[in-house]
Amino acid sequence: MIWFLFDCEFGMFSFSEQLRKDKETLQTKHDQLKEEKEQLRKDKETLQTEHDQLKEEKEQLRKDKETLQTEHDQLKEEKEQLRKDKETLQTKHDQLKEEKEQLRKDKETLQTKHDQLKEEKEQLRKDKETLQTEHDKLQQEIDDRKAQFENGWQNSHLFPDWRKKYYQAANVTLDPDTAHPALILSEERQVSMGEKPQDLPRNQMRFESLPCVLGKQSFSSERHFWEVKVNSCTGWDLGICRSNVMRKERTYIKPEDGFWAIRMYNHEYWALTSPETQLTLKQHPCTICIFLDYEDQRISFYNMEDNSHIYTFSQGAFYGSLRPFFRLWFKDSGHLYICPLSKEPEA
Repeated sequence: MIWFLFDCEFGMFSFSEQLRKDKETLQTKHDQLKEEKEQLRKDKETLQTEHDQLKEEKEQLRKDKETLQTEHDQLKEEKEQLRKDKETLQTKHDQLKEEKEQLRKDKETLQTKHDQLKEEKEQLRKDKETLQTEHDKLQQEIDDRKAQFENGWQNSHLFPDWRKKYYQAANVTLDPDTAHPALILSEERQVSMGEKPQDLPRNQMRFESLPCVLGKQSFSSERHFWEVKVNSCTGWDLGICRSNVMRKERTYIKPEDGFWAIRMYNHEYWALTSPETQLTLKQHPCTICIFLDYEDQRISFYNMEDNSHIYTFSQGAFYGSLRPFFRLWFKDSGHLYICPLSKEPEA
């Protein structure tokens, strides 16, 4: 019994000891587990922290990736643009290279032309000097001839426009007091022949034997000219006469009786000299210019259609005053018209 109790006590002791050991072991494991748990908690926190960091880093990387992608796309576009710009620049470069080559060729051409122009300029300068020398010689010759001409121009048949330089323009009008009754005057410058003579007052100045009329103006010095349109008039006498010529008796148109005139009659032209001189005109005159040089006793007639000389009376034995003279031959011969000219001082 005692043994049994002993065994029981011993058994209880052993069990208690075992329990204590187990408890200690469990306690140790519990502490380990607690430590492990704590460590796991810390590890969890660490992992959570790392996870959060990784998550942030992932998000940042995503953003960086997007940024890089955007920059990549921009760079790709810029690269493409640069490629295009490069092609454009290459094209321009090639064009500039061609233009440069063309400019070089043009420069060479211009240089050649420049050299040619320089040579031509030098030649022109020499030619100018030669021409100037020849001009000076010609000018001297002209001056010499002009001096000779100035001393003897009266004896030459100048063009009328040139001859007018030495004469005064005479504004000639018709004098009705001298007009034959068969003549009709209009505007003081035009004369024609009527169907029958007019009933006009008789006076000492009027022509009665021939259908003539004089100009109002009289000349007793200097040089004068006037123009008369004859147009299609078929019969006329034109010129000058002394103021005191015969008018009532039979009148003869000749220098001996104080007339210096030319005539157109039956399509023929005559200088009313003694005897009459037939004239040959290259062109029928429509306007005749009459030049009177009283001092040199000359009267010249010019055809203004071709500026040709018709006839000149020289050594006219002028004395007293002279007046423009006009005559018509037929009633249907047309009319004569005196051109109005402004008076100019003698050149």
